[in-house]
Amino acid sequence: MSIDTEYQPINCDDYDSLELACQRQLHLQIQLRDGEIFEGKANELILRKKVEYLLIKSKDETRELRLDYIISFSNPEIGTIVIEHSSL
Repeated sequence: MSIDTEYQPINCDDYDSLELACQRQLHLQIQLRDGEIFEGKANELILRKKVEYLLIKSKDETRELRLDYIISFSNPEIGTIVIEHSSL
C-alpha cells in the first residue's frame, strides 16, 4: 500500500468504536485493504500530518495502521465493525 494516497476520514461511528476499543485495550482482529489480517491490542488513536492512525500492539511489535486502510475490525465484545468512509 502506498502511503502517498490522500487520507479519507472514516465514519464517526466507526471512529468511536475504535476509540472505545482503545479505552478498553481490546484485542482486535483487523482486516486491511491489502488482505492482511493483523491481531493485537488496541492501544491509541493518533493524528499525524492530518492522517489518523491506530496504534496496535501484538506480542512482537507495535504497528501504526492508517484508519482508511482498515476494512474491518472485530472483537467478541463489540462484534465486527466494517469501516465506512466519511462523506466529507
